[in-house]
Amino acid sequence: MELFRIRKDIPFMKHAIVLNAISAITFFLAVFFLVTRGLHLSVEFTGGTVMEVAYEQPADLESVRKVIEGLGYADVPVQNFGTSQDVLLRLPAKTGQSSGQQSEAVLAALKAQNPAVQLRRTEFVGPQVGQELVENGLKALGFVILGIMIYLAVRFEWKYAVSAIVANLHDVVIILGFFAFFQWEFSLPVLAAVLAVLGYSVNESVVIFDRIRETFRRQRKKTTVQIIDHAITSTISRTIITHGSTQIMVLSMLLFGGPTLHYFALALTIGILFGIYSSVFVAAAIAMWLGIKREDLIKPTGKSAPGDPDDPNSGAMV
Repeated sequence: MELFRIRKDIPFMKHAIVLNAISAITFFLAVFFLVTRGLHLSVEFTGGTVMEVAYEQPADLESVRKVIEGLGYADVPVQNFGTSQDVLLRLPAKTGQSSGQQSEAVLAALKAQNPAVQLRRTEFVGPQVGQELVENGLKALGFVILGIMIYLAVRFEWKYAVSAIVANLHDVVIILGFFAFFQWEFSLPVLAAVLAVLGYSVNESVVIFDRIRETFRRQRKKTTVQIIDHAITSTISRTIITHGSTQIMVLSMLLFGGPTLHYFALALTIGILFGIYSSVFVAAAIAMWLGIKREDLIKPTGKSAPGDPDDPNSGAMV
């Protein structure tokens, strides 16, 4: 399915050096902010108090959020849990105040606003649990990257695997850099979004690499740069349809999903935009600079006739 077809190839690789220089600057800035400012980790990672309260009527989350902010808590996740009457709160640990004192103070403030509110449960998430989540999250990220490398190395060739992994890490680091610079809360849903972006970004790279392989078979007189430009140009319509429809869905979550889905959708939005950029300008350009050629993707079958371009002995002296 195509919305349109571009008849003349766009010379993407002509601007590869400039675009990758911009990409490299953005990447190193993201690393700088990660090192100097760090991530604003949520309660799941740092430890704190989790409370579940119930109302007789559907809860007004915005009013609950204002009560919590009035107690000195900023950016506390307030969300429905199960039904519209049940509300889940995640409170960060407070110096000089125990978990029990935190829950009592919050419950008293909520009762002052609505006497009908009831405490269903409260529990303390210790720093040890948060440390385990950090370690498990890093392991999950590592396994995803390793799996992608193996898949691309098997399906294509090591040069493509390297270029795709660099592009994927580029996306992940930039997402984390945004969260570090603006000090947005990094929670488990955001970690899930980062992992989703990895798979989403590599899918775009695979599509472009597949088209490069097809073009190498069909256009035997074109240079590698022309092949890459043609492959990217011919997938633009598909890219607009796929990423456009996905971005509309993610933006709807970002604009109308409320605070619960805000940072999750924000991470996906950044990841999708940079995923398109990295697949076209980073992955393809690095593959070009690594010296991809037709022989990397098309293996000789051993049945080629003399003189056929696929014959490894083609052009040899007899």
